Amino acid sequence: MATGSLLPVLLALLGALLRGAGSASTSVRPQEAIIPRGGSMNVTCLATCDQNATLGLETLLTKKLVSNGSNWVTYELSGIQEDSTPICFSNCGDSQTGASISLSVYSFPEYVELAPLPQWQPVGENFTLHCKVKGGAPRSNLSVVLLRGKEVLDRWPVKGHPAEVTTTELARREDHGANFSCRTELDLRTQSLGLLQNSSATRQLQTFVLPEIGLHLATPRIMEVGTQSPVNCTLGGLFPASEAQVFLALEDQRLEPTVKYGNDSLCATALVRVNAGEEGIQQLKCTVTLGNRSRSTRETVTIYSFPAPNLTLSESEVPEGTMVTVECNAHPGAVVMLNGSLAGTLGSSARFTLNASEEHNGSNFSCSAVLEVDGIKLYKNKTQKLLVHYGPRLDESDCPRNWTLQEGSQQTLKCLARGNPTPQVKCHRIGDKALLSIGVQKTVKRNISGTYNCQASGYHGVVTCKVVVNVNYHDQNNNMVIIIVVAAAVFLVTVSTAVYLYNRQRKIREYKLQKAQEACNIKLNTPNTPP
Repeated sequence: MATGSLLPVLLALLGALLRGAGSASTSVRPQEAIIPRGGSMNVTCLATCDQNATLGLETLLTKKLVSNGSNWVTYELSGIQEDSTPICFSNCGDSQTGASISLSVYSFPEYVELAPLPQWQPVGENFTLHCKVKGGAPRSNLSVVLLRGKEVLDRWPVKGHPAEVTTTELARREDHGANFSCRTELDLRTQSLGLLQNSSATRQLQTFVLPEIGLHLATPRIMEVGTQSPVNCTLGGLFPASEAQVFLALEDQRLEPTVKYGNDSLCATALVRVNAGEEGIQQLKCTVTLGNRSRSTRETVTIYSFPAPNLTLSESEVPEGTMVTVECNAHPGAVVMLNGSLAGTLGSSARFTLNASEEHNGSNFSCSAVLEVDGIKLYKNKTQKLLVHYGPRLDESDCPRNWTLQEGSQQTLKCLARGNPTPQVKCHRIGDKALLSIGVQKTVKRNISGTYNCQASGYHGVVTCKVVVNVNYHDQNNNMVIIIVVAAAVFLVTVSTAVYLYNRQRKIREYKLQKAQEACNIKLNTPNTPP
């Protein structure tokens, strides 16, 4: 026999044992119960009566008689949607008694929803977590928990239909990318049904830091038409820096920056190119956007046009004695200097005329233009070379007229002629037309002695001059006589010295001998003294 069918029998036996204990009464089993919404349960009504009592159950719920016996009856209640208090009653003779059951219904909320979070939330500012709960019973056992990941932020009882729970949090850097949710907890542990939980979908928060100050735009103050220059836009203290967007533009010209991100900074670099027709003051703008906020800064750039000056020579290659005009013209507003000096009044044009001569050959004429833009002086230069044809000229300083050389020495003979184009010089000895080697190092020989006719051929014809070459040398016979004479002289001096020294020594010896003899004679002639 099933456990469910034994319960009415046991209750009937209990009622029989209580008969005669006194007046009739009615009881119900169970006295209280909690079931899920829409569920079913059995309720047994019992009566204590010394005769067969009439039993019934008063309720608006759907009921069905399951079984009955002497002084007991069991009903099935189904489709229970809300709390109710069914009443069991019994009629025992003329006496009617009753007993009620406390029937509670529990259910999960129909939905638990965390309201959308801000798409971007500034760090250091408050944001709101708003959770809405619809349904759920019993409300006395229902609460809402607000979570950051698994961390409990706040807990509130559920009140109202629907219930709304709100809490405020301070956004932090570490909250970037964190998941937030709300969870309902239906605590039925006292009914041995445990803790029933239901969670909302998670919402992810994105936090950011965009400093109020510190945005710096580095750009040249001035730019020349047709050139390009880099500009840099930097900002520190960003978080997360890699999420920031940079917008750079020169007036209506949007630039394409290359952005490098650091841990908490960015540097955007772009090339700015200016074209003709954009002269004047223009605005360069940098905007950094992060989250739902932006920071901007502007700098002014002066665009100018300043081509190099135009330097012209009436002729750049002329014969000596030709009049040449040098003229320089610069961009309007510029001041020119021709060959380092202001020519005439200050202005954008200057000129002068010269009589071309040898000293002007190869001269570089320069024109310098100065233009002031936004307080900055700019310089452009142009040079032009003048070639003057002259010569040839054979001056004594370049081609000596008299050369005295030592035979056997190494010499490079130089005879130069001036002129443009450079003249060719050749020297032929008068008489035999022998060619003198010019500009080549050679050993000097006596056979190059003589008078030469040097000829220079150049732009204006031919010029000549006479050059005398003398070579000093020594005769070998004369050298031998000199050697013999010198050797004889040395021999005579040596012999004379030896004879002189010999006679001197002999005389000294004779003198000493004479003195010794005189001393001896004096001693022999002296009388002896008596003893």
